[in-house]
Amino acid sequence: MPISRRESGVVPAARALASQVHPVFMLPPVACSLFGGVLAGRFAPAVGLLHATAIFAAVYTAHVKDGYVDFYVRDEDDDHPLSERGCKTALAGSTALFLTCLLALWVVAGVGTALLTLPTWLIAYHHAPQLDTNPVTATTGYPLGIALALVGGFHAQAGALAPIAVAFAAVFLVLLSGVKVIDDAQDFEYDKSIQKRTVAVTVGPRRARTAAYALMATALLLVVAFAALAVFPPSSVAAVAGFGAVAGVARRADAELATMLLVRGSYLFLALLLVAVWFRPLA
Repeated sequence: MPISRRESGVVPAARALASQVHPVFMLPPVACSLFGGVLAGRFAPAVGLLHATAIFAAVYTAHVKDGYVDFYVRDEDDDHPLSERGCKTALAGSTALFLTCLLALWVVAGVGTALLTLPTWLIAYHHAPQLDTNPVTATTGYPLGIALALVGGFHAQAGALAPIAVAFAAVFLVLLSGVKVIDDAQDFEYDKSIQKRTVAVTVGPRRARTAAYALMATALLLVVAFAALAVFPPSSVAAVAGFGAVAGVARRADAELATMLLVRGSYLFLALLLVAVWFRPLA
């Protein structure tokens, strides 16, 4: 059986495998891995690339497994570019890449880095069908993976954790959990029909939206508080203003447009925090 469902051959197979690379959702975890390394104050490129590759492999695993479950197990999706064999081949390849990087991290950065990195694959592989049916784990799985990518990237460079890394991880966990609630609300009607218990299905779309923006507001308040306590650079409050402006516009949009705005707003948020940490212009 070919890897691609549509055609046989090397090029169609490569195209089908590449289809599981989703930059919109893969960029934040990889970027947070590198951001964590920058937070450490020193950055060894080889170690940073190794950790970022492990995170990429974990997220790729999540996309392939999610697509496999939705198409071949749940019969939710209308189409999928990979054959069943292709999905299993891709999962084997991404897992092998992750484990190779994990062992290398153990050698060059220590067991602590490996232990912080391992859960990212566990979350990715078990997202579907285990974690995505519970409103808590369905919401926090992806944000928790990003938080772990950040602290793992920090530990890979510093050999230990520090309050600033844990604080940034907490901010991203809370902020992106809010964004994820809005994202899941796009599929409210369908999720309700198959009894998939997202936050929107569990408490209703209106309450879910209120909870989502409450989470995002809490994350922004945490940034201000950490800046006031000198855990974050003072200029990090610029990220609050940037994301807050985007969230204000998104609040008046429907779930689909709001998700698009908030995801891109999270890129802006990360970029402004990176500038604050890298240059510390007001520190």
